[in-house]
Amino acid sequence: MQILQEKVALVTGGARGIGKAVCEELAGCGARIAVVDVAAETARATAEELQRQGCDARHYSADVSSPQDAENMIKNVLADFGRLDILINNAGITRDNLLMRMKEEEWDQVIAVNLKGTFNCIKAATRPLIKARSGKIVNIASVVGVMGNAGQANYSASKAGVIGLTKSAAKELASRNIQVNAVAPGYIETEMTGKLSDQAREEFLSHIPLHRPGVSEDVARAVRFLASKDADYITGQVLNIDGGMVM
Repeated sequence: MQILQEKVALVTGGARGIGKAVCEELAGCGARIAVVDVAAETARATAEELQRQGCDARHYSADVSSPQDAENMIKNVLADFGRLDILINNAGITRDNLLMRMKEEEWDQVIAVNLKGTFNCIKAATRPLIKARSGKIVNIASVVGVMGNAGQANYSASKAGVIGLTKSAAKELASRNIQVNAVAPGYIETEMTGKLSDQAREEFLSHIPLHRPGVSEDVARAVRFLASKDADYITGQVLNIDGGMVM
């Protein structure tokens, strides 16, 4: 199913977890992949794995919280691939703590990567996408950006911000045929959620009507849909991938 044949997709936080699954899903649909991650060697390994599967993939190291890194990342991808069609803003971190115990640096780090990083990448990519008069931007939000979560005030705030940013960018870029959407994963089995305690895991599962966690591929398939022509008339939307946790 080569619905993304020759499209160039840039995936931040693409070296592992949901980001890697997105890279694999888009590559399987014919896209050429720019794997971006702050962990350079892990990004290289993921890109090489995609190359062995026949994908035109390259790796880039960038700290998305840095405007200069974001701009250089886009310039390098354009220089190497000659175009940019799809931007997936997946890079994110957690620094969980109760609000009254949360350190200022824990707040600042999460907001810097998750929210400012998404802003930086959209801003850097906007000019070439506008020039091409087409493009897809998919931001990875979270259901906690909708419902909140104890011990994750910083993460919840950052993801709520991503949702607001998605809607604003969608309105600004719609006239240039650029669609901007978000997916909001719920409890997905990743390295990040693997750090949860058994009690926290059971608490999450008790609120999921499907009574099971999701996997990275569940998110990747939704991203693939929003990045394809099938979603040309969809913009400014947030698609929950959560087994019914938020209805």
